[in-house]
Amino acid sequence: MTVDNSTSPKVNFFSLPVRFLKREVLPILTNLRLAIILLLIIALFSVSGTVIEQGQSPAFYQANYPEHPALFGFLTWKVIQVVGLDHVYRTWWFLALLVLFGTSLTACTFTRQLPALKAAQKWQYYDKPSKFKKLALSAELDHISLNSITPILTKNRYKIFQELENNDILYARKGIVGRIGPIIVHIGIVMILLGGIWGAMTGFMAQEMIASGDTFQVQNIIESGAWTSQDVLKNWAVKVNRFWIDYTPKGGIDQFYSDLSVVDNDGKEIDHEQIYVNKPLRYHGVVFYQTDWGISGVKVKLNNSPIFQLPMALLDTKGQGRIWGTWVPTKPDLSAGVSLLAKDLQGMVLIYDAKGKLINTVRSGMSIPVNGINLKVVDIVGSTGLQIKYDPGIPIVYTGFALLMLGVVMSYFSHSQIWVLQVGEKLYFGGKTNRAQVTFEREVLGILDQLTQQGQK
Repeated sequence: MTVDNSTSPKVNFFSLPVRFLKREVLPILTNLRLAIILLLIIALFSVSGTVIEQGQSPAFYQANYPEHPALFGFLTWKVIQVVGLDHVYRTWWFLALLVLFGTSLTACTFTRQLPALKAAQKWQYYDKPSKFKKLALSAELDHISLNSITPILTKNRYKIFQELENNDILYARKGIVGRIGPIIVHIGIVMILLGGIWGAMTGFMAQEMIASGDTFQVQNIIESGAWTSQDVLKNWAVKVNRFWIDYTPKGGIDQFYSDLSVVDNDGKEIDHEQIYVNKPLRYHGVVFYQTDWGISGVKVKLNNSPIFQLPMALLDTKGQGRIWGTWVPTKPDLSAGVSLLAKDLQGMVLIYDAKGKLINTVRSGMSIPVNGINLKVVDIVGSTGLQIKYDPGIPIVYTGFALLMLGVVMSYFSHSQIWVLQVGEKLYFGGKTNRAQVTFEREVLGILDQLTQQGQK
């Protein structure tokens, strides 16, 4: 026996996932509570990324966030590193929150904002007096011509629609841009999120400590995204022409500067900038910030010897301030020597013997006798601390912020609508608005007063 299945219903398996998304997933994504919760969570972790130092070494977090006592009773270095609070903006879960929030806004835009805009663009004439009773504001005027209202509405910046076949019906509106504003706001926020994600996935951050006079290529990258490419760093380098510090009259640091040149592979200068705090160098999207300083070396001369430069190292002072030191041999067989210490670039150098006793102090350019020789401190060589960032998502973020501000301004415009119907000697007038109800009422009363005055004339 055979069975004819030609009339049996066919199941479209491709439509099942689409139906599930529309019925189950889409209502959740477009839920306002979900969007608010996601926004609060993103804001909370963004604040934590500002408060908790980002990109530091494990030793830094162990020293500043110990287990006993734990900050707030739970925040320790282990929690910070396990959760990823030391690099919040590049963690998978923070990026996932941004994607989910952006998806929610996009879904809301297509399911709510765009239909609302389409509905606002659709309108109909009110051809019956009974329809005016449904409006929040309505009035009946006697012995008023419909044609007399047209110039008044035009003066109030209304766009007027009127049937060619029936001159007794009129519709006017203004502020349709207010319906577009929320859509622009959503687009702006989504662009900000996309820019942040793109920057986190493709950007990098590096730190360099470069001595004055040296040329370097960016290499010490401490943070980078999964899709980061270093092609932007090829075929050019940066030369530190000079680094110096301006001091206050009391000896404190007023500002430190770096004179930088971008050079090609042949050493030819292709860009130049004198940077300081809050004034960086920008080249091909890579930004060089002035963030730190140090002492890289000291130039000395022994008797009539050539000038030679000795490196200076940062010493451990147990939190008592920063000081740099080096050792200068005073005999050819290196059997004797003195230690030089400096704490800044003002030129003061302390000289200690092998037993740790202070022998003398000297400034740059001065000479003193030490261990039977003449020691001259020619100069103290400073080093500039640079933080280098590359974030290709910044233009997208800036565009998103511009759209966000534009959308907010547009959203303040009220979408106001007015209907007018002429039936014999009676003029039916009515209107409504989506916001600024009091202002709209005053405007309507002003229009009615002008019509009444014209009727009395």
